[in-house]
Amino acid sequence: MTRVLVLQGPNLNLLGTREPTIYGRATLDEIHAEIAARARELALEVDFFQSNHEGALIDRLQARDFDVAIVNAGGLTHTSVALRDALLGIERPFVEVHLSDPSTREPFRRVNFLSDIAIESIVGRGPVGYRLALESIARRAAAGGVGGAGGVGGRVEGPGHG
Repeated sequence: MTRVLVLQGPNLNLLGTREPTIYGRATLDEIHAEIAARARELALEVDFFQSNHEGALIDRLQARDFDVAIVNAGGLTHTSVALRDALLGIERPFVEVHLSDPSTREPFRRVNFLSDIAIESIVGRGPVGYRLALESIARRAAAGGVGGAGGVGGRVEGPGHG
């Protein structure tokens, strides 16, 4: 069974109350419950980790007890070379997910240290982005593997919060 780590970065614990016009009203617990239910349907094993601390996210990745990750690095997407290096160093593929589309927001959010090493980036789809990431992982697993780190498999964009 393919083991999926869902890694959530800083401030995602505030979902549901944090800028709902940008991030929607779903809480992180609600999003995780939907992910867990869909993962069961797809025969994927899923584990969740959220932290507001960059080092804790890196430590969790370095445990290497998963086959593929879904990563929403939050603001660290735009600032963290260390997180990028960790994702490269663990040699596990990952799908990048963002609830909003950072490229359409403030100019500083157009810097993305992760998209070029993700197997796929799903942005601007709200919580549906996580379901799309799981389905992509399941398709890749069924086709003989989820691939290796490096190289974008594609970018999925969409309006709204799903």
